[in-house]
Amino acid sequence: MRSKRIWILPLCTALLAGAAGIRLLHPADENASRPISVGTTDVAGALDPAGAYDTGSWAIYSNLYQSLLTLKPGSAAPVPDAAQTCGFLGPSLMTYECTLRKGLKFANGHPMTADDVRYSFERMLSIASDTGPALLFPALDSVTARGRKITFHLRDHDATFPLKLATAAGSIIDRTHYPKDALRPGTSVHGSGPYTLTEYTPGVRALLKPNPHYRGAAQVPKTPVEVRYYAEGGELATAWRRGDVDVAHRQLPPQMTATYDPNKEGGRITEAAGTEIRTVVFDMRPASAMARREVRQAIAVLVDRGRIMTEVHRSTVEPLYSLIPRNVTGHTTSFFDTYDRGDDTTKRARRMLREADVPIPVTFTYAHRAGETHAAEAEELRRQLEKTGLYRMKIVSKEWKHFQEGYFSGAYDAYGLSWAPDFPDPDNFTSPLVGHTNVVGNTYTNARVNRLITNTQRHSDRKKTAATFREIQKEIAADVPLLPLWQKKEYVLASETMAGSQHLSDGTGIWRLWQLRRI
Repeated sequence: MRSKRIWILPLCTALLAGAAGIRLLHPADENASRPISVGTTDVAGALDPAGAYDTGSWAIYSNLYQSLLTLKPGSAAPVPDAAQTCGFLGPSLMTYECTLRKGLKFANGHPMTADDVRYSFERMLSIASDTGPALLFPALDSVTARGRKITFHLRDHDATFPLKLATAAGSIIDRTHYPKDALRPGTSVHGSGPYTLTEYTPGVRALLKPNPHYRGAAQVPKTPVEVRYYAEGGELATAWRRGDVDVAHRQLPPQMTATYDPNKEGGRITEAAGTEIRTVVFDMRPASAMARREVRQAIAVLVDRGRIMTEVHRSTVEPLYSLIPRNVTGHTTSFFDTYDRGDDTTKRARRMLREADVPIPVTFTYAHRAGETHAAEAEELRRQLEKTGLYRMKIVSKEWKHFQEGYFSGAYDAYGLSWAPDFPDPDNFTSPLVGHTNVVGNTYTNARVNRLITNTQRHSDRKKTAATFREIQKEIAADVPLLPLWQKKEYVLASETMAGSQHLSDGTGIWRLWQLRRI
């Protein structure tokens, strides 16, 4: 349409205020009303923010709901969103207060009040869903509301509390539409984010339209967005090549992103350092084949991350030897230092198992979320372990919901789990993964690790926590409740007509659909 406009102008100068003017404006109007289509494999698990703590749900929440604070692209310091101001009262880091912006409304036109904020937190903590975000707030004792002020009273010091408020765990709901003691069924949403949800088919699509009532830190969107969900990366890649989506983000097949050539295939590809990690989680229940520490330690000796990186992921990931990824305070190589000695790994692992009187081979069940890449990774792990004669591995593949239900119930001895951080702080790679209220479902707890995690939360200067996080990772390398495999790079594919796709995600857990626009 750009070249057509250039051709029309010299011929229709006299008609600019008439019919030709209308013709010139029409394409822009059409573009503004036509949804931008975004494809992803991160399916939302639920629409009630008290009941979901998964990447897909939080991605959509950051567009439909509003939190008191948020994170700007590339920044680790929270800024006000629904709040006008926020801050700790006094040096103890145990009382945090926010003042709401004036005139806030939910998408349905209802005014947002401090009581809505209080209700949102009290409800989340009361329901305490196994799949919800309540575990992010173990120190939160009570919430009070007065006028436009909301005060959070903590049981212990927590310097990370503002960062937690900036996540989807801090989503504010209209209290008149959500029951107090139960998760709300259905597909409607009552939030105050940049978009409102107008159509939704679980696992298939979500149509988001700009919320005219939105007031906050994000830019106000002008164009609707249609999120299209795909079961696996191969389906997303096919949709991209057919032109079904304008933007493809999470999780394209590694063989595609590793070799994609925009000069031949069109579009633009953006690559950035990511902070998503992949781990093998070991079930610690007494009946599990992984209950014995020596069984887990021997696997840590045997796993070859380099082959997983090159053979499965085509170098779109980097080997990871600690819970905390590179470029985050506290990163170490604790698993490399503990288990990589350059000797015959099979011989050493066999000796470890025999000295612990563990019957060989160890037979166990390994589960993963359905998907081609996850399946290929599982097969590579099986190949590596079974060639030693020390392990026999049965692989189970499940769709996300059933996979999640399975590992929470102890149905698998081990399972592959990816972790995308909620906020850019090392606490988000320790407390949710190995803390006493962890979300990985393996029942792991370690009193010393818990004390160390609590100690890190007392420092508002996060650089001072690096030594303590190194101690945590030493302890985890010895216990092996989970085994870090890799750290992912971030890829986004966008058509030539799209701008802003590079700002969709930056490791903060916020999916900035409002950054997208047509050019």
